[in-house]
Amino acid sequence: MSQGPARSHSVAWATALLALAGGLWGTGFLFGKIAFREMTIAENVFFRFFFACLILVPILIGKWKTFPSADFWWLIAAAVVGVPVQFLMQFEGLQLTTVSHASLIVGTLPVLIALSSTLFLRERLRKSEWIVLLLSPLGVLAIAFSAGRSTQAAGPTALGDFLVLLSMCAAAVSVLITKHLMANYDSLQITVWTLNIGAALLFVGIECFAPVRFHFSPAVWEAAAGQGLLATASAYLAWNWD
Repeated sequence: MSQGPARSHSVAWATALLALAGGLWGTGFLFGKIAFREMTIAENVFFRFFFACLILVPILIGKWKTFPSADFWWLIAAAVVGVPVQFLMQFEGLQLTTVSHASLIVGTLPVLIALSSTLFLRERLRKSEWIVLLLSPLGVLAIAFSAGRSTQAAGPTALGDFLVLLSMCAAAVSVLITKHLMANYDSLQITVWTLNIGAALLFVGIECFAPVRFHFSPAVWEAAAGQGLLATASAYLAWNWD
């Protein structure tokens, strides 16, 4: 019996989940702008992952497994690059640009992952996929050019756009490391371990310099919860689903 229809269904399902993940990630910028009314960048990133971990910890417990030393250090590397480095840089950039610019730049992540997978994992791309890779940077340049010409105080800036783009590079590095680990481990297991370790390291880092505050308005708490539940936990689960 032909496996064509089953394979097509699988590809369609995977594509839908990746599209859903991209859409959910984009909501994080809108929620972030609301949270920035009262929270610092570090506080916003921490509470984002705190709310995400409320969903992810039960999965972590259910899929508990110890890792060999070499794999554990790869996991630490993915957590550091994928949480504190990526998101502190990303939301520093968000303060200097607009939600629309940041959301558009996030759309470059699949392209960065495809290109880095080709370079480092030796994956092959079709001709049509190479065309998309070549065209995509034009959109980023257009965004940067429009930011550079902005004269509005609250408008986008080239530095803000660059920091968001740089955070996408960090995200691509984290994805490559987790993809390496997923060859031997369950994808959900790697996802929840990475996010929980990253959140714990972030909290320790924040406490060393400026203790986390907890007195915020209901709207700001709702924005942080939305980031955690939608733009983090749900987005990462959709992205890494088997």
